[in-house]
Amino acid sequence: MSLRVVMMGTGTFALPAFQALIDSDHDVVGLVTQPDRVGRGHHNHVNEMKEAALAGGVEVFQPANVNTEESLQQLDKFQADIFVVAAYGQILSSELLDIPRLGAINLHGSLLPKYRGAAPVQFAVLNGETESGVTIFQIEPKLDAGPILGVVKTDIGPKETSGELHDRMAELSAPLTLEVLDGLESGNIEHLKQEPTEVTRAPKIRKEHGAIDWSMRSDELGWHVRGMQPWPMAFTFLHLPEKKSTRILILDIVELSEDEAASMQNLQPGETSQVEKRIFVRTGNGAVEILKLQPSGKRPMSAAEFLNGTSVQSGKFGPESL
Repeated sequence: MSLRVVMMGTGTFALPAFQALIDSDHDVVGLVTQPDRVGRGHHNHVNEMKEAALAGGVEVFQPANVNTEESLQQLDKFQADIFVVAAYGQILSSELLDIPRLGAINLHGSLLPKYRGAAPVQFAVLNGETESGVTIFQIEPKLDAGPILGVVKTDIGPKETSGELHDRMAELSAPLTLEVLDGLESGNIEHLKQEPTEVTRAPKIRKEHGAIDWSMRSDELGWHVRGMQPWPMAFTFLHLPEKKSTRILILDIVELSEDEAASMQNLQPGETSQVEKRIFVRTGNGAVEILKLQPSGKRPMSAAEFLNGTSVQSGKFGPESL
């Protein structure tokens, strides 16, 4: 016996699980995804979920508001046993959750109850976690608070960015989704209550969160640079004597040892030192070396390439206005 499944997803995190469902014995009867967006110059943004649905012969539904009476009537027509939700982009009403026989489940990119919210992958990297994973839980009206149905864990690589971790966890979610559906279909699945005392939050990341605070510890700065990729990117402004400040994306840094940082102990956080073709920056507790950066309007480049046209001796990184 297979389940009638409606997938609800828009972001690429949902794509591997959606494709796995299409390829499985389950009957995927619909995809609910956000309306098509038109960007600058009227260029359409590609919705990979929609493309996968059309290629797999799955009906597509794109309501501006999924909770209206008209939307609920359309969802009811699918006669789904379950809604599978991942990176959809709209809050679901209790009326919507009551439509399918088995309710709705959500694929969430953290080890719940840690990092409830919109940016769980990024916050795991930003906080220096060494492990994360995907949790599938039964959706309840309260944010990310329903009982846990399945978990897959993975180590976070020492140089892994949020984008890289996101893509790996999306792939890990596909077999877990099928496993959870099989358990729900058979009735042989445990519903584990989340521990309220262990809840942490991962609110939506905004563009300004990319700004680097050089008074942070060196390890925290490394987490920040990795955590802000691919968006909004870690950024700072380079201030040089008698020159206009330059906005720079910091793409890769490495923490210096205590001995390596000793020569910079009299500098203030953000102040730079140049040794041949290497850039060093004082931090809150030591120093880091910048390995890769991208000046505003230019391509990404190594520190050595950047120093071919600019000297950072006696410079300082910081906010636009010091």
